[in-house]
Amino acid sequence: MSDLNAVPMTLEGSFALHQIFRFQSSAWHPQERFHRDKLLRQAVTLLSTMEEGGKSGRPNQSALYSLVGHKGDLMLVHFRDTLEDLHRAELAVKQMEFADFLEPTYSFLSVVELGLYESSAKTYAQLQEKGLQPHTPEWDAGIKEVMDRQTAAMSTRLFPEIPKSKYICFYPMDRKRGEAKNWYEVPLAERQRMMHEHGLIGRRYADSVKQIITGSIGLDDWEWGVDLFSEDPVVFKKLIYEMRFDEVSAVYAMFGSFYVGLRVQAADLPKLLEGDIV
Repeated sequence: MSDLNAVPMTLEGSFALHQIFRFQSSAWHPQERFHRDKLLRQAVTLLSTMEEGGKSGRPNQSALYSLVGHKGDLMLVHFRDTLEDLHRAELAVKQMEFADFLEPTYSFLSVVELGLYESSAKTYAQLQEKGLQPHTPEWDAGIKEVMDRQTAAMSTRLFPEIPKSKYICFYPMDRKRGEAKNWYEVPLAERQRMMHEHGLIGRRYADSVKQIITGSIGLDDWEWGVDLFSEDPVVFKKLIYEMRFDEVSAVYAMFGSFYVGLRVQAADLPKLLEGDIV
């Protein structure tokens, strides 16, 4: 496979934004009770609407999580069809009066991504067998045909509902680009093999973990974001620990901070702020 064909095809779907906040409790508690109740009613109304999602056939949802640990208190996860819609959600949150008591500590912008390593190698080989040259109109038409077919077949994965699971684990990650090990210099066939073996581990956990992978190259500081959803937080440890022994992770992966939280229904935000986990 020539260097021109080194880039695997990817499918893109919903845009995603993770917002992490620290709750300013020292400013919140001195407020009069009626004022706090008013702000919470407004926040619950907005977040409940976002939680419910869109009416156009696609989820376009947001979800609220209470984070465990010092990295933040609340995390909002948004999925939207377009970057404009995603920014509208961000602005709506910012314009809440309740947002005056939320200090942003981190955000992550990305887009749902499905990597087509196996389809890419097969498609590139078939196009070359036809005598087509990369990046010619005929080549691009062949690629588009495959992409359109795959996009239709993968629609629910590209525009996913946010799982209702009790727990979430979110983390950003990169592939190494150093002098000794550089993922982007590895031939496509080798990357395809490693990703196939990597995927087999994830499939063994499919009954206990739901996973959404988002791509962030050109959108944020890391290259991918990973969201894991489960009813058992220990499964996060087991899955990620096993994957550390896999070649693609052991040799080429770099991980950012991990954020673990509990799903909170918007209507239960007032109880959460009083220290009650529902």
